[in-house]
Parts: sequence; structure tokens; C-alpha cells
Amino acid sequence: MAKRLYKVEQGKNLLGVCGGLAEYLNIDPTIVRILWLIISLFYGTGVVLYFICALVLPKKSEVIK
Repeated sequence: MAKRLYKVEQGKNLLGVCGGLAEYLNIDPTIVRILWLIISLFYGTGVVLYFICALVLPKKSEVIK
């Protein structure tokens, strides 16, 4: 089965994007959230990118059946 990028529904804090990315990369979601926060603070594009991902990525239940 191919790896798919999606939003998680369980264990999400905001919209599930970081949790889905963490599952895709097989790392702890906290690390992804901290890195996303750092990118958002220093570059400002993280917030916009997060909401674009939230709109574009499917939910895990829609991908895995």
C-alpha cells in the first residue's frame, strides 16, 4: 500500500494537518507541531500553508477504507 498524506481525526489539536504529516513521516506529532510553529514565527508562511493543507488534504477516514 502506498503512503498517503492526510489529516487525522483522532489526536488532532487544530485541524489534524500536523498529525497527518507526522504519521506520513513516522515521527512524533509534537515535533512536527514545534517545527511548524518555528516556521510560522520566523517566515510567516507556515500559517497560510497550514490552512491551505487543511483545505486540500483529505481526512484519514476518506483515504483508508
